[in-house]
Amino acid sequence: MTSSAARPAQSRLREIGIWRKFLNRPEFGSIIGAIVVWTFFAIIAGGKGFTSAKGIAGTLEVASQIGILGVTVSLLMIAGEFDLSIGSMVGASGLVLGYMIVDVGSPVWLAVVVAFAFALAVGAGNGYLVYKTGLPSFLVTLATLFILRGASIGLTRLLTNLTVISGIRDRTAGDPVAWLFSGVLFSPERGADFKVSILWWLVLAVVATWVLLRTRFGNWIFGVGGSSVAARNVGVPVARVKILLFMTTASSACLLAMIQVFSAGSADVLRGQQKEFEAIITAVIGGTLLTGGYGSALGSMFGAFTLGSTQLGIVFAGINTDWYQAVLGVMLLVAVLVNNWTRRRASEARR
Repeated sequence: MTSSAARPAQSRLREIGIWRKFLNRPEFGSIIGAIVVWTFFAIIAGGKGFTSAKGIAGTLEVASQIGILGVTVSLLMIAGEFDLSIGSMVGASGLVLGYMIVDVGSPVWLAVVVAFAFALAVGAGNGYLVYKTGLPSFLVTLATLFILRGASIGLTRLLTNLTVISGIRDRTAGDPVAWLFSGVLFSPERGADFKVSILWWLVLAVVATWVLLRTRFGNWIFGVGGSSVAARNVGVPVARVKILLFMTTASSACLLAMIQVFSAGSADVLRGQQKEFEAIITAVIGGTLLTGGYGSALGSMFGAFTLGSTQLGIVFAGINTDWYQAVLGVMLLVAVLVNNWTRRRASEARR
């Protein structure tokens, strides 16, 4: 009698438990938001090409370029840190790549290696300074932002008399390494190019999610974001975690630079402007808290898709693009409110 009476109760608990588990996930709000935003633009701009193969390819390409940064930034934010230098890193590493190919005449693969080495060194420097000095990462990486941007302009003008390096496409045509960053996966119709950047974005999101949820390093990231002191007391290598995460954000910025440089055929010091803020917005929309210790790399993927849908949806709908930044601000505010509501509901559900 006891077992039969307990069975319905256990069934009810399982049903509630599934919903509570879903509600407790950081991605909850971002998934709903992505569906709502895409559906909205599909309704008002579907007949203008937004839902066509070309429109979908464009949306995914924009989302992938934002999402590549957003995935790694979300990991860093979960650890309680920020990297405002990634926008400048996009421009700086792109110039390193272009200078090596055009002015030095190095092979494409060597230029790629040098650009990545440069980005990793700067990222390691950021992480080391943040950990060693105890200064807020906001200030350290803000300084790095200006250093990289100013040095990029000064050195490029000194070495080439310009702030743009052109002629890259002529030197990389048919190169398999260049294709890895700018190639087209398939084109179902004319102008509908699904580029390899989309694959980079999806792979990064999957790997980052696996690291967060299935590895010891992922537990360390959450621990450091919750409390660095407590994490250190239980044996977490806080310095290593932070330095590696800053290196990861810098390398993702370098990856985006390569995608842009090989696709456009030129490098420009102004590339990457405002990308640091778009990456943070992507992470926040994806459910990552600004205070650290809570978030999702998978959620940032949906956040990037939301931003990509918004950016392309505005264009297809014929809305003045001057409103895009205002829309980003609204989306950020809404995301923060949704995240707070989700956390409160999750806390109540655990009682």
